[in-house]
Amino acid sequence: MNFLHYDLQLGPGEGVQVTLDKQANVRLLDDSNFERYKRGEQHTYYGGLAKVSPVHLRPPQPGHWHVVIDLGGYAGTVQASVAKTGG
Repeated sequence: MNFLHYDLQLGPGEGVQVTLDKQANVRLLDDSNFERYKRGEQHTYYGGLAKVSPVHLRPPQPGHWHVVIDLGGYAGTVQASVAKTGG
């Protein structure tokens, strides 16, 4: 499974802005759901298929979060950048 991974500590009021060079799946996951994602198991996340860039995501609470970007199993590569917002 090919994916881009960004490990973030987000404080109160902070979110993330993800900039993509093409459409891709963008997921914001907590630790346990990231582990499920890596194992190919059912998981819960915020986000989804991003057809327009940038994508803005805000977690429901502060803490440790993972941004995962993939092409859903399709061939190719995606370029991305992730930045914290708010706070």
